Amino acid sequence: MPESGVLSLGEMALRPEGTPSQRLVRLIISLALRLFFRRIETSGAEQVPRDEPLIFVLNHPNGLIDPALVFCAMPRRISFLAKSTLFEMPIISGLLRLVEALPLYRRADAPSDVSLNLSTFARARELLRRNRCIAIFPEGRSHDSTTLLPIKTGAARIALGALSRRDDSDDRLNLPSLKIVPAGLYYTSKTSFRSEALIRFGAPFGVEAVESDEDGEPPRDAVVELSGRIESALRDVTINVANDTEMETVARAEELFSSIYETLHLRLSLTSEFDLRRRFAETIARGDGPQPPRVERLRARLREFEDDLGGFGIAPENLSVHAHSRWFVARSFLLRWLAVALLSPLAVAGALLHLPAYLVSTYASRRFRRHGVDEIAPTVKILSAIVLMPLTWIVLAAAIYFLFGWRWALASLPLAILCGYVAVRSLETLYDLRGWFRAILLLAHDRRRFLRLLRERAALHREMRALARSGAD
Repeated sequence: MPESGVLSLGEMALRPEGTPSQRLVRLIISLALRLFFRRIETSGAEQVPRDEPLIFVLNHPNGLIDPALVFCAMPRRISFLAKSTLFEMPIISGLLRLVEALPLYRRADAPSDVSLNLSTFARARELLRRNRCIAIFPEGRSHDSTTLLPIKTGAARIALGALSRRDDSDDRLNLPSLKIVPAGLYYTSKTSFRSEALIRFGAPFGVEAVESDEDGEPPRDAVVELSGRIESALRDVTINVANDTEMETVARAEELFSSIYETLHLRLSLTSEFDLRRRFAETIARGDGPQPPRVERLRARLREFEDDLGGFGIAPENLSVHAHSRWFVARSFLLRWLAVALLSPLAVAGALLHLPAYLVSTYASRRFRRHGVDEIAPTVKILSAIVLMPLTWIVLAAAIYFLFGWRWALASLPLAILCGYVAVRSLETLYDLRGWFRAILLLAHDRRRFLRLLRERAALHREMRALARSGAD
């Protein structure tokens, strides 16, 4: 069962829950997610109860990638609610039914009949009474907003109904308790290949039973009150700022602040990155009206510092190269360059082989960016890769079969997969080493300028610490 920390492929794909078909789908989706994301991490999973019915409520920034992560990375077996229009798509509808997803009918998906949600809510309550878990995205749609959208009431209605609804004999159904678990989904980049993803669990909270009204529905006041609690809990596990400018400032501040602690072989966890960004977002959000002068000055200094670094092609963390001895730096570079050089034949073959699939996936994600009111570009990219990558291996194996026979064709399949993996890791290593190498050259050839940048980074770090302590005023 996955715990807090970086999730391995085995933790995601080889869990015993579900039918054989569900486990096969989980394996395929987990492989695709681990290919797309360089790192998938959970935080706070130890808070999730292991043996009682739960409702997970999550923000919804990334289309079908969000429920895919829910399905593979949650610490419990999940049935999630998905928009009804997905159940009209031939392949996706079959997958959704296989993983026990439930259709959610939205007014935004005209001509959907939202009254059908009563049946969906009843099925969700039945799952809860069987000690199962459901997941719902109460914002109602996937989006690019820098803050939570207004929360819909579906999660509250399901929770209160599961505790309070009566059966035909008017006896209370056996669901003695129910908890809601808020979870925030955070992506370093939603559309970039080999970005990173985090699921941040908040503290579970209980739901109090209420008496149903004449129609068997929970009272509106109780629904509104619980929806407010859900929104507050979700804000505690997500980053919320007013606009893209503030989000950019938060990202720059966190990257510079974190760079003090990063080295050639050490990166902060996604949890630490998220917590820092959330703290800076809260600091910037203090006060009403125009941004306080201190925040504006910090934003200008960060932009100027970033421009200075960009002129040398380095990132803030690359300045930490001065903290290592020359022998340590030389040894690290030599070993990593040697590994890349030795594996370069496989890397080049893998890059050339998979380049067409990568280009087509990228084009498709740019061409089909929305499905109704939802943002789906990352979903299109991953789904395209799920189809095109295996298709690439099959086409290669077929060509080798006709040229050299079935034994060579069979051997080409694992070799093609290995070459693709080596290509991805080699490109990541080269990209990572490039910034550190440029920082070494700057330190060697213009030590005074390097030290000036180092002092400015330290000064900005102190300013951000002081700002976080004293507030934005």
